[in-house]
Amino acid sequence: MALLKVKFNQKKRVKLAQGLWLMNWFSVFAGILVFSMGLFLKIELRKRSEVMDNSESHFVPNSLILMGILSCAFNGFAGKICYDSLDPAKFAKWKPVLKPYLALCFFFNILIFFVALICFLMRGSLDSTLAQGLKNGMKFYRDTDTPGRCFMKKTIDMLQIEFKCCGNNGFKDWFEIQWISNRYLDFSSKEVKDRIKSNVDGRYLVDGVPFSCCNPSSPRPCIQYQVTNNSAHYSYDYQTEELNLWRRGCREALLHYYSSMMSSMGAVVLLVWLFEMSVMVGLRLLHTSLESIANPEDPECESEGWVLENSLKDTLKSALESLKKIGKFNQVQAEAEGAEGEEGGKTPAITTVS
Repeated sequence: MALLKVKFNQKKRVKLAQGLWLMNWFSVFAGILVFSMGLFLKIELRKRSEVMDNSESHFVPNSLILMGILSCAFNGFAGKICYDSLDPAKFAKWKPVLKPYLALCFFFNILIFFVALICFLMRGSLDSTLAQGLKNGMKFYRDTDTPGRCFMKKTIDMLQIEFKCCGNNGFKDWFEIQWISNRYLDFSSKEVKDRIKSNVDGRYLVDGVPFSCCNPSSPRPCIQYQVTNNSAHYSYDYQTEELNLWRRGCREALLHYYSSMMSSMGAVVLLVWLFEMSVMVGLRLLHTSLESIANPEDPECESEGWVLENSLKDTLKSALESLKKIGKFNQVQAEAEGAEGEEGGKTPAITTVS
């Protein structure tokens, strides 16, 4: 029994073709939207590529760009088919390519669904990318004179100001690295010498943070240095007082920003996928309804259209049997080639009579 069997007359076939033509052009615009989203996300990721460890995060925008281009191509082609289907003479030339085209549409829709899922599931990979990238970026904060790292200080400062964050996981991350360049340290000072000697790696570590960690909304002047030293500030307890530094780490801030963006894009791609599925089903109904016309010379006669010629269960069963036959054929062919190789490898014995 056919799946989604529908009876059509000429009027219904024309309406279906016209509706599909319109839907395909809407899908072209949806493809442009998906392409634009991928391009926008790629630009946003490139803006902060200096604080990202690798390029794995670009898999999502690259996939969106590719799906957008393919969507425009597939739906533009389908729109032409639907337009020509109004004329039986023009439709005849598309008959040989419709089945392969519908098969390609099926795999294309699987890819769109996969890309939508990836948009929701990339959070874990993005988290590790940001964590390592920010850690490395903070190490190079002081290298303002080193080629290739001159702008890292500006990048980190602008990032902390824009996203209202501090450090990788929090402001205490700055305590573990030397973020002040040696050129701004007075090595004749006893305090500087003691701090450097007290550290195994010979680094100048302080319980302070860059100015960009300060929260301008705080009524108290920014406590940027000696953050954990209660005696250095009047009426101050760093463990209980709400510090006037940004509490959230930049990894969490960026992860939330990009994750929410990708989730929104994933929802849009999922809607596009549903729309593409409906277009594919409609095109299949149009294809079968035109092919099943009993008398091609009488275009007004009724016909039947369906999505699958047999039930879903029977279709899957026949597909599995076809795959098994292909597997058996390959196995027999491989065995035959192996047997030929064995026969070819045998050398006749030569008996020497003396």
